[in-house]
Amino acid sequence: MKLELFGCSECKNRTQNQIFCNLSQGEIETISKGKSENFYPKGQVIFHEGSRGNGLYCVYKGKVKVYKSGEKGKEQIIRLAKEGEVLGYRSLLSNELYSASAAVIEDSVVCFISKGQFLEVLKQNSELSLETLQLLSRDLRESEKKIVNITQKTVVERIAESLLVLKEKFGLDQDGKTLNATLSRREIGNLAGVSTETTIRTLSELNKTDILNLNGKQIEFLNVNKLLSLANIRD
Repeated sequence: MKLELFGCSECKNRTQNQIFCNLSQGEIETISKGKSENFYPKGQVIFHEGSRGNGLYCVYKGKVKVYKSGEKGKEQIIRLAKEGEVLGYRSLLSNELYSASAAVIEDSVVCFISKGQFLEVLKQNSELSLETLQLLSRDLRESEKKIVNITQKTVVERIAESLLVLKEKFGLDQDGKTLNATLSRREIGNLAGVSTETTIRTLSELNKTDILNLNGKQIEFLNVNKLLSLANIRD
């Protein structure tokens, strides 16, 4: 993938990024001073759990999974990120080691913003501070929700909800049915907190209904309302 060299003010994702969209031109230039762009081929790790962060990552192009490693290296995906979203802010702000790892699930370009430049702007801009706090609050809410799901929901409900999470996060292709992301059965299981074997079996059963159509790793949503009902999602 050919890298595009650009400043933050010209970034195509700036209007989608809640953290950076309201910065002044001067603040954007400050952020850009400590920025670099890096290409990551599918599967490559951006940062490892237990390492120390020296900055903030922003997804310019591609898709990323944030995950924790458990016993025997089993992954639990705790978050997904798409273009315009940031990673690594919790460790940066708390000055702690990364509590999770991040890896790309397709060829991606990820920008790195130095800690010093980001904190300089954060100290000056109260709106940026508020947006960062809101990000942290949403992370906490999603973590609490995942704990409840794993302890109280059935396997089918968890997999159905994970598919809806993927649809909400990455959207659909131009046909309006096919998920605009390609994940392995293992990754879907890691998102739902279910073994790969159980995920394969459950998706196979759903493929026999009018809810989903599986074509290799491509997932078509045939009846979203039925999938919502199956996921047993409550506001």
